[in-house]
Amino acid sequence: MKRFQEKLFYAIAWIICRALFTVYNRMTVKGLRQALKQEGPVIIASNHCSNLDPVVVGCAFPRRLRYLAKSSLFKVPVLGLIIRWLGAIPARREETAGAAAALKTLIRLIDSGESVLVFPEGQRSPTGELQPLEEGVGMLAAKTRRPVIPVFIRGSYEALPRHRLLYKP
Repeated sequence: MKRFQEKLFYAIAWIICRALFTVYNRMTVKGLRQALKQEGPVIIASNHCSNLDPVVVGCAFPRRLRYLAKSSLFKVPVLGLIIRWLGAIPARREETAGAAAALKTLIRLIDSGESVLVFPEGQRSPTGELQPLEEGVGMLAAKTRRPVIPVFIRGSYEALPRHRLLYKP
């Protein structure tokens, strides 16, 4: 999809999702106020409890965010298309070369002026509790010299935990 179409799709999805989350949900994102004060691209580091997390943070943040998604999600017919349009980047977490390639892609995006969302836990929490953090966000910050904004999502696990398919407002 062309860049203009991606931006348009992202803007439309942002408006719809923000309205839905405002009306139907009690999810909150803490810590983004600091990111809004920053000039240029930022690295947003968030906990990760649900497939909703990129959407929730994206709706709370007025600038477009790019984020990693596990590569197998891009093979799911409709979901793969949607997350690609939203600017997700495939990550092959299980391969060292895949993780290195994902890091290089994030560095390139930040260097080109885009903000990124990362989940330092590396995967969704199976329990809703914070999991051990991976070192990738630190390497990303060191390589790009951009600020890392820690944020915390509350309520996404209850709305859509790891092994549930249906969203519960």
